[in-house]
Amino acid sequence: MKILEWKQLNSTEQADALRRPAQAQGGREAQVADIIAKVREGGDAALIELTRTLDRAERSTLQLSPQEIDTAADRVDDELKAAIELAIGNIETFHRAQLPQPIALDTSPGVRCELHFQPLEKVGLYVPGGSAPLVSTVMMLAIPARLAGCERVVLCSPPPINDAIIYTARRCGVDAIYTLGGAQAVAAMAYGSDTVTKVDKIFGPGNAWVTEAKQQVSSDVNGAAIDMPAGPSEVLVIADDTADADFIASDLLSQAEHGPDSQVILVTPSRKLAEKVNIALEQQLAQLSRADIARQALAESRTFICDCLTQAVVISNAYAPEHLIVQTQDPRALLPRLKNAGSIFLGAWTPESVGDYASGTNHTLPTYGYSRTYSSLGLADYQRRFTVQELSPEGLRAIGPAVELLAATETLDAHKNAVSLRLAKLEKQA
Repeated sequence: MKILEWKQLNSTEQADALRRPAQAQGGREAQVADIIAKVREGGDAALIELTRTLDRAERSTLQLSPQEIDTAADRVDDELKAAIELAIGNIETFHRAQLPQPIALDTSPGVRCELHFQPLEKVGLYVPGGSAPLVSTVMMLAIPARLAGCERVVLCSPPPINDAIIYTARRCGVDAIYTLGGAQAVAAMAYGSDTVTKVDKIFGPGNAWVTEAKQQVSSDVNGAAIDMPAGPSEVLVIADDTADADFIASDLLSQAEHGPDSQVILVTPSRKLAEKVNIALEQQLAQLSRADIARQALAESRTFICDCLTQAVVISNAYAPEHLIVQTQDPRALLPRLKNAGSIFLGAWTPESVGDYASGTNHTLPTYGYSRTYSSLGLADYQRRFTVQELSPEGLRAIGPAVELLAATETLDAHKNAVSLRLAKLEKQA
């Protein structure tokens, strides 16, 4: 990885050095809009044709049958099933603890206010396929959906769908599995077809085509909401001279191997450590099956030499990483100052991989710097909240005059009148 001295860069050069490579890519808007239009107009027939031309897969049906699901599940070996069970247990434990409690209180005598939570009715899960079948993503998306109480949960993944994805979807209570990938899968879930359920909200990561499709359908009132604009994976590591270079290299490569458009960043006050990490990267790359992909990602990645850990925190907050790993002598001491990150991993014994699979936290996280305003996926994303209020006559008498005055100040006469009529009737009844 290229090593840069942070203090030798001016503000423009610093911003350029922190830029994600994928942010410069564009030009997909019209193509994705065309795919969405084809799906809306052509339904199942268009989806089958798009699957043939874009995914090079021949299928006469879009949904896996119960027999196909059972057959695929039977092919998953018992050792993998046991690992999936362990992960499911931890993910369920952490997400069940997020179940919200309703609120009911009197803000004034006779003025009752309540907050209630309701699950989304229908949700769609997108699970990428390709060279890395993301079994873990099925768990991360489906488990909170079920715990939240969603009535129907459907899943799309590009064909051919990996057996372990199918098994995990069945195990996590997914109602229907569709052999659909890319922008056409997003469009199908957003608008529905004879086979595919139209959903209220779409969850899950994907490539630039999927991300663009999610953004387009979410801006259409007839489309569907989305979880977040998730894109290529990224990680930033803050490390001091006590950190293990081999550990850091392994964490950087765990994200670099996701795809050529992934980005990894190391921030450290120790040039000696940075040089050790570069040596370790080369040594570990030689062992990886996806070394070519990781090398492409590393070409757009950086190591920044900072003055101190305080400056490292400033750099991290400016980058706003999806994953943030802190490998310092006292990592928890930095936590109060770390403002922008999707998920934080503290200490030498907490590789990012545990969060991806089995610690219990959710690995669906905001990228592209969106962690400044978006949160990691949680159970609350599968629910909506709404308020209730109920006033007694005494309650209306208590706050009514203030409401009348505020409405009159805003020249909203009908608002004022709705209160005034009631107060007048109460006076007659007194």
